[in-house]
Amino acid sequence: MKLIDSHCHVHFQAYKDDMDEVVKRSLDAGVGMITVGTQSSTSKTAIELAEKYENVWATIGLHPNHLHKQEFFDEDELPPEEKATGKIKTRAEAFDPEYYRTLIDHPKVVAIGEFGLDYYRVPDHLDRDQVIADQEASCAQQLSFASEFDKPVVIHCRDAHEAQYELLKAEIEKGGLTKRGVIHSFTGSVEDARRYEELGFILGLNGILTFSKELQAVVKDIPLEQIVVETDAPYLTPPPYRGKRNEPAYVKFIAKLIAELHHVSFDEVADLTTNTTKTLFSI
Repeated sequence: MKLIDSHCHVHFQAYKDDMDEVVKRSLDAGVGMITVGTQSSTSKTAIELAEKYENVWATIGLHPNHLHKQEFFDEDELPPEEKATGKIKTRAEAFDPEYYRTLIDHPKVVAIGEFGLDYYRVPDHLDRDQVIADQEASCAQQLSFASEFDKPVVIHCRDAHEAQYELLKAEIEKGGLTKRGVIHSFTGSVEDARRYEELGFILGLNGILTFSKELQAVVKDIPLEQIVVETDAPYLTPPPYRGKRNEPAYVKFIAKLIAELHHVSFDEVADLTTNTTKTLFSI
């Protein structure tokens, strides 16, 4: 493997017509992948896909947006052709540790996640304080679950870095999270990055980096040893395919930009991020 896409959703419905072709195309390009569960159903299908291929792994967990029923458009995630007709729809679901215990021992499951806090996406029809309380409770529950099974975590954090840091810190102080984890789709400040580094957390960078000058400035100050690359496919497609469906093979464009920002070679970024991903997820 030249690269590992440390966070994608290649088992989602966006690939229902050509899932195997997309996976094979990425593997043929030397790109392994971790396909990430976001609720009970997609956690199970992530494993089913990973079972079929070498250098494909899975995670299991409950995304904060799936705690409450809602519908929304996301300009950062939906490609332009889906803006008029495509909505992201979620159903209300609670984290069920007994269900996830039936999945955790599968050899292809490398982490718990993605889960965490999303203060940006709070349904208008619900009480904001209650939604935040529900997210924090679910996050704490999944952190404890990861600690119990000695798995790293994949954290989704949007507009909530202070609270997310405190939850991670509290679990670590209890002796948990010995494998730590990754802050997926990191878009925080240099200070946020340093605080996560103090906790021993890695930062995942994806296509947002290609169109955020602010994030590019932050990334220049993040040690390469703290970085892994990801696509979040099918979302957040980088140039030159911006506006089309993303796929794991495109993670090379993220690695290329990181190399430019740090004034090092592409191969150095590829080697470092691949080794960091292997170490973090024990693969």
